[in-house]
Amino acid sequence: MKILFTGGGTAGHIFPIIAIVREIKKIYPKKDLEMFYLGPKDEFGQLALSQEGIQVKIIFAGKIRRYLGLKNIFLNIFDIFFKTPIGFVQSFFWIFFLAPDIIFSKGGYGSMPAVLSGWILGTRVFLHESDVVPGLANRLASRFALEIFVSFPVQETEYFPRDKMICVGNPIRKRLFGGSKTKAQELFKISGEKPVILVLGGSQGAQRINDMLLLILPEILAKFELLHQCGKRNFKNVEAEAKVVINKKLEKHYHLFPFFKETELKLAYQVADIIISRAGGSSIFEIAAIGKPSILVPLPESAQNHQVKNAYVYNNCGATMVLEETNGLSPHFFLERLQYLISRPRRLEQMASEARRFARPQAASIIANYIIEYLTS
Repeated sequence: MKILFTGGGTAGHIFPIIAIVREIKKIYPKKDLEMFYLGPKDEFGQLALSQEGIQVKIIFAGKIRRYLGLKNIFLNIFDIFFKTPIGFVQSFFWIFFLAPDIIFSKGGYGSMPAVLSGWILGTRVFLHESDVVPGLANRLASRFALEIFVSFPVQETEYFPRDKMICVGNPIRKRLFGGSKTKAQELFKISGEKPVILVLGGSQGAQRINDMLLLILPEILAKFELLHQCGKRNFKNVEAEAKVVINKKLEKHYHLFPFFKETELKLAYQVADIIISRAGGSSIFEIAAIGKPSILVPLPESAQNHQVKNAYVYNNCGATMVLEETNGLSPHFFLERLQYLISRPRRLEQMASEARRFARPQAASIIANYIIEYLTS
């Protein structure tokens, strides 16, 4: 039995695949199971997938850049006429020789060569979409898919034909659940004197959220303890700037990380009183499953404005507060909103309750069962 996974190469594609793989292994622990991943080069993804026993095959993948500029125009031309055709040939080669029984696509620019090649070779294709508005790759791939698993309710999810959609939620790593608040306080050296704010910028970091926090960092630390995931590429700059703006008395309340390992994130979720995050589907469903109140700051440049739409669908259930950059989000307005929530414990309890109600923590298990049942029937 062979399963081929494919995706765009970011953590938002990799972590749901890992969650599904772990559930598949529980359901079908037999030795004849082989799992592969086909996608663009990504050191973080390669390492994470390899640790799960998945064989990684690298292909070229063309990316469409939506930002204006002469450089991006030339890069788009190069990707469309060079990388994409080569990636398709590579995918066709790998799928022909690996002969997987199914292809499971998580979307993203790196998935399209594998999906199209698999369809041409007669391999069944399944998709998962994390967002309310699917990206270009999944829009195209949906024409070749047997079933499409979606995270948000079918009536909220755009573009896909309803008869193909199955609402399951977004696959979440179950190892993020549980954990000890006491252990978290020990690991992060939390003083316990103030409410704890967890800021998540994703695997790439959120530069403008980092910049906003640095502008008011002393004011935040005067009232809160801050766990700040700033992104690997931003870490040195944020660390240097933070040292300039905060005094020694406040240093113990600021905990800066480039990226949380799985065990660290599990504990960070436990100790946090409020989570600040972008509004990708994976982030939203993790926060919901953990049952924490949140403030979502959608990325305004996200494709098809999907993060804003994700955020407001989640906001409709009362589990979060949405602050849009494009509506004039300023550092002090952000701080005022944060203080407003912290000063209303009953509101925070209601948000946490609604988050758990919205969550679908069994998404990975449902998808894994569906795949194994399909392959063994």
